[in-house]
Amino acid sequence: MSSVQTDLVTEGEFIRITAEEAERERALRNRFASFWSIASGDPRAVYDAFISGSPMAGDLLIDDVNEAVVNAQFVCPRQAKPGQALLFLHGGGYVLGSARAYRGFVSQIVSRTQIPALVIDYPLAPEAKLPAGPDAARLAWQWLVAQGFQEIAIVGDSAGGGLTLVTLQGLTSEPHGPTPIAGVVFSPWTDLSLSGASMTDADVVDPLIGRDYLEDCAGKYTGKFSATDPLASPLFGEMEGLPPLLVQVGTDERLLDDSRRFACRAAQAGVPVELQIFEGMHHVFQLDVAHLETSRSALDRAAAFLRNAFERR
Repeated sequence: MSSVQTDLVTEGEFIRITAEEAERERALRNRFASFWSIASGDPRAVYDAFISGSPMAGDLLIDDVNEAVVNAQFVCPRQAKPGQALLFLHGGGYVLGSARAYRGFVSQIVSRTQIPALVIDYPLAPEAKLPAGPDAARLAWQWLVAQGFQEIAIVGDSAGGGLTLVTLQGLTSEPHGPTPIAGVVFSPWTDLSLSGASMTDADVVDPLIGRDYLEDCAGKYTGKFSATDPLASPLFGEMEGLPPLLVQVGTDERLLDDSRRFACRAAQAGVPVELQIFEGMHHVFQLDVAHLETSRSALDRAAAFLRNAFERR
């Protein structure tokens, strides 16, 4: 890839917002502050309550999957093309999150793509450490293949976005069945060593996550592994051969440079990658489809990317 093309990927497509949307974002941040100021109890239950605010799309079927190799929610449109599926890996810093909490958000993706999605529960830290997360994702991939799905893309947010990229790197270097169709990641955590410039940039005002939180999560998750091990941080993994990727991130994120740097490295390795940077948006703003036009637009973009990837195959 030429240096000009690489520069374009590094900068990304910059999506501006209107003054009205900026006001809605400010109001939403006030809601966040109010929620977290009174939140109490088990941190995982509180996080799930927060994530569950993403509304359920209509006219979908949701089934529990409780098998030896995978515990998940399977979110399916009433009519879907046989053999196609999404594997969704949720966020939460590897210490929080559940398939049930994320099924509303995933339903928004499924309704836009008309492709079913398997939303898995993977082992959380500190009870489980590396390589438990990647192992669970690989087993879920194999489970989908065993069910007859031969065209599969992987989607994830935040830590789940990082795990998505780790899983794609693993499947590329050591294939297990079909080749992944594509990857879509929202605000991915690609560098658990926290070396990105946005981690300490005073101009970045992240209303949801801070460096101290990320450092704590990384310590609980990595265990005996280095934070720069590719199983923890896909930024330092092999890029060659990855499928087409879409990376979406907001400007008001500590993880902004996690997206920028990963997209740049992938592009330099010849990977077809699109980086979309949304002005004034917070961490995984796509969850807030009930409040922000930008969230709905971003998911529309992600759905179009996925549909195009499946159609090209």
